[in-house]
Amino acid sequence: MPSAGLSAERQRIDTFLDALWLEKNLGENTLTAYRQDLLQVAAALAEWDLTLTTADDGALARILGQRLQSGAALRSVVRLLSSVRRFYGYAEREGWVSRDPSRNLQSPRIGRVLPHVLSETEIEALLAAPDCTHPLGLRDAAMLELMYACGLRVSELVNLETRQVDLSADMVVVFGKGRKERLVPMGEVAAGRVTQYLQMGRPQILGQRISAALFVTGRGAAMTRQRFWQNIERYARSAGITQTVSPHSLRHAFATHLLNHGADLRSVQLMLGHAALSTTEIYTHVAQARLKALHAKHHPRG
Repeated sequence: MPSAGLSAERQRIDTFLDALWLEKNLGENTLTAYRQDLLQVAAALAEWDLTLTTADDGALARILGQRLQSGAALRSVVRLLSSVRRFYGYAEREGWVSRDPSRNLQSPRIGRVLPHVLSETEIEALLAAPDCTHPLGLRDAAMLELMYACGLRVSELVNLETRQVDLSADMVVVFGKGRKERLVPMGEVAAGRVTQYLQMGRPQILGQRISAALFVTGRGAAMTRQRFWQNIERYARSAGITQTVSPHSLRHAFATHLLNHGADLRSVQLMLGHAALSTTEIYTHVAQARLKALHAKHHPRG
């Protein structure tokens, strides 16, 4: 496709994403994923001298089929189709296309994959891994405790500012997907770790520098998702945890351990910031699987 054609495609995509941001207030990561998906589709269509506004359902189906045959993860193909459908819904409303070519496309079925959840013993070992005799260790301990205590997404954790933490009430104001605000209790242990970090860790790390970020690096900048991920992997190894551990592992553990100890699903949904209860329900399956395993192991007729 000539460069002018590609430029026109990018302009349509940007117009769609601007409208999506205004209507749904989606986060930057979500919008970036939509852009990447649509640019990939536009590039594939260009090989057949088609554009997003001239494509038919046959061309779109071929693209999805090719992605599956190339070994792409099923979830990524489902997400690609979701991006395409959303784009064409907007394109049809705007009159860019006379009919939505994605309307009759069938989505590949995804089986429900239960996340592997760290045990409470493994969580205790992970939380005890940072060296709290050093400022950076105090920071990391506070981050781990807060993430597990509140079930935060990693982006929510690293984007926290000091003003969002109310230590007098042991509460955190969290801005989730779409900048939706929720209030989450942190508990006494996490509040104590955060207090210790604010008193004896953060001032030493920052020195004379000023930052609104709650968790800062040795350079005085806000902690990044990538750096925190690396830290968790390092602490998991030192804690003797052999399975793969990511920041999301703490969020999975938060939800599952709450349900194991009798929390109701609706409360867990609110604390996680899930828009739909069905998203939270996967943790009931994890909890049930855990209870069945315990029964089989410890009951004389298990």
